[in-house]
Amino acid sequence: MRKVAIAGTGSYLPKKVLSNYDLEKMVDTTNEWIITRTGISERHIASDSEATSDLCAEAARRALRSAGVAPSDVGMIIVATITPDMFFPSTACLTQQAIGAQAAFCMDVSAACSGFIYAMETARLHVGSGRVENALVIGGETLSRVTDWTDRSTCVLFGDGAGAVVLKPAARGGGILGCSMGSDGRLWDLLKIPAGGSRMPASHETVDARLHTIKMEGREVFKHAVKCMTDACVAALRNAGLRKEDIAWIIPHQANQRIISAIAERLEFPMEKVYVNLNRVGNMSGASVPVALDELVAAGGVCRGDRLLFVAFGGGFTWGATVVEWE
Repeated sequence: MRKVAIAGTGSYLPKKVLSNYDLEKMVDTTNEWIITRTGISERHIASDSEATSDLCAEAARRALRSAGVAPSDVGMIIVATITPDMFFPSTACLTQQAIGAQAAFCMDVSAACSGFIYAMETARLHVGSGRVENALVIGGETLSRVTDWTDRSTCVLFGDGAGAVVLKPAARGGGILGCSMGSDGRLWDLLKIPAGGSRMPASHETVDARLHTIKMEGREVFKHAVKCMTDACVAALRNAGLRKEDIAWIIPHQANQRIISAIAERLEFPMEKVYVNLNRVGNMSGASVPVALDELVAAGGVCRGDRLLFVAFGGGFTWGATVVEWE
């Protein structure tokens, strides 16, 4: 297997910003309550004309420019999303059409907030085996379309956006060094969108009951998220043959500031080396990690040789962590 590296990054956030003060006018909440419970001040919301593939396409174009790769040279597109444009065709196929990457094969991955970790590892195997030279991995979500804006416990959390990376063979021996992933389907009921699939098809009753929106048992999710993300970090470091002291940055899924702080505390890792943009973008599910990565890279925060640790947790339950050495 060839070593595989991140050759470029890109991200896109919709122009519309929804602040906590805007939410105060929509539900029984306050700016202070939201910040104290979540750490979020604002989030971006897709316009009526923007679907998930539109966000993914713009993030993909920026990542390809960053990597110096033409769309025609992309061999694989994989999109991590739980808010696809439609059940089928895949959002990856729609993104392919938008950017003109006709040589690529395309598919979506559904692993909720862990989706980008799963998608990147899947693409790594294809590039590492020699099947693909350039893979485009995207995490994109329009969670505003599946948010219950009358539920104050969940509507304050979510935002829209997309982030992308280009994977190609490593030039200097760095790249992706280790990964750990896991799932526990016994806990599926704690975080879900109940209706719209074959188990509970759409009907007047399901729409009236708001069953096509995110439902979450927050306290239970918090407990499992902290443990599983911490364990995933430890396992990924072990698989990479590294210690936490070798890591320049942890880039976690941006779900909740208290979750992020608890993971850093359990790992005994300094918070100043944990990248957080949650306050500005909210929880973007599969888009969280690649958007945060692109922001950190664009700000000049990553140097050649730096080791980065990505970690995420989502519905399913699913979780995963990946260690990358920056080239």
